Amino acid sequence: MTGKAKPKKHTAKEIAAKIAAATTNRGGGKAGQADRLGQDKGGHAKLACPLCRVPAPDIKSMQIHHEARHPKLPFEPEKLVNLHSSAPAAAAEATTSKPKPGVRGSLKK
Repeated sequence: MTGKAKPKKHTAKEIAAKIAAATTNRGGGKAGQADRLGQDKGGHAKLACPLCRVPAPDIKSMQIHHEARHPKLPFEPEKLVNLHSSAPAAAAEATTSKPKPGVRGSLKK
């Protein structure tokens, strides 16, 4: 316990931890959005579940997800969606489908 007139002082360890927390990129906010989505330089999510589109960083994590969320279906690694591939499969599916009409049959989006 400190005396009445003696203010508490910060330790060097505490100050170093505050500086490290303020200057280290943890991947949050708008700055880390591209990293979280896995588009530019790798990112966190490499694979997506073909059934529910949940992202996962590797095949082992995806297998754990599949056993927990889809236990009745067999796990097929070749059907996983690769988010780091140069040709996006979702865009190809969207172009082949019929355009959906908007308000009162207009084709506006």
